[in-house]
Amino acid sequence: MQARVNLPMRSAWTRLSAVGMLVLLTLCAVAWAQQAPVVTTTPVGIGEPGGASPPAEPYVAEAVGNDVFIRSGPGTNFYQCGKLYAGDRVQVISVQLGWSCVVPPPGCFSWVSMQYVSINLDNPTMGIITGDNVGVYAGSDFMEPRWSTSKQAVLNRGQTVKLLGEEKDDYYKIAPPQGAYLWVSSQFLQTADRTVVKPLEANGATPVVSTPGEKPAPVDPNAPKTDLDLYHVLAGQIKALQTKPAGERDYAEIRAKLAELAAKKDAGRAARYAEYTLKQVDRFELAAKAGKELDQQKKALTQTAGKIDEARAAKLAGIDDLGKYAAIGTLQDSSVYANSPIKRYRLVDESGKTISYVTPKGAKATADCEKLIGEKVGLVGTIQPHEASGRAAIEFTEIVSLPAN
Repeated sequence: MQARVNLPMRSAWTRLSAVGMLVLLTLCAVAWAQQAPVVTTTPVGIGEPGGASPPAEPYVAEAVGNDVFIRSGPGTNFYQCGKLYAGDRVQVISVQLGWSCVVPPPGCFSWVSMQYVSINLDNPTMGIITGDNVGVYAGSDFMEPRWSTSKQAVLNRGQTVKLLGEEKDDYYKIAPPQGAYLWVSSQFLQTADRTVVKPLEANGATPVVSTPGEKPAPVDPNAPKTDLDLYHVLAGQIKALQTKPAGERDYAEIRAKLAELAAKKDAGRAARYAEYTLKQVDRFELAAKAGKELDQQKKALTQTAGKIDEARAAKLAGIDDLGKYAAIGTLQDSSVYANSPIKRYRLVDESGKTISYVTPKGAKATADCEKLIGEKVGLVGTIQPHEASGRAAIEFTEIVSLPAN
């Protein structure tokens, strides 16, 4: 007996015409689109399964403790990228399992591989991304760039980054670009009341916070935006001072700002640079002080030398003009040189005090000298120092008898 198989009835779907099927699919697509949630772009690390949904709009939070770590990710296993202190404010983008995703506050930075960045020759502080899907990583003063593995953002060809003037391990240190975020434990943050948050700046800088009804203070476009920017401004001012004369170099104001920056706990490298530069300023000021003291000594020496010259000129003015004679006085024998092979004499003044020792040069001078002992004479010759007595010595070639006063 031949077996018979009863096939099930085909469903209504199979009996629909091609046109009916098309209409039904269109209606389903429209209904699904009306009920589907809107998907928004969230920061790297936000939106994992189990995470909280981002808030409707960013808000400002205030730190309620000191030494609050800013981390590269939502957890204590992520490395620290800075600190907050009581009263510091941050812009919160999202909250996830007890961690707040925040816009990097001043002093924070990021790393990007040098091989994907071209320097803008017209503006050396600006870099241009040369590749696609280039990762930007959270920077830390306590972590080498090659170990900084927390990706903050992804950049594509043509986008720009602000270079902070440091290269390390083939990475450029940059200002966190827009869309690069960090994390803070929510238990150390509280919502700042009555605040208005402006949209994020194009370079990812922290937005200005103001009170409703209060006109925000004008912002100087040339004012330093980060602690490192402030340090570079101060360093430039020091270089400018070095070009001025020593007497016009006043480091007081710069020193005060450097000291404030060096004492700032969350300033990172800027604080260390400021501390080192303060020591340089100490040396500059010490050199300036030494130079000032040297100038004063030179001035005093010049005044002393002037007084000596005046005194000598006055003394010379009081000396009688002896005419052709090297010295005038009474010729006497010298007991000091009685046994000397060279005959020497003494020339004394009216009081009997030795003026100088004298030595005749030549037979005539010697013969005349012997005849004139005890008389007032004038000697024609040269004056030389006499080291043994500390007086002058005269070697004469002519001796002339002079009348007594």
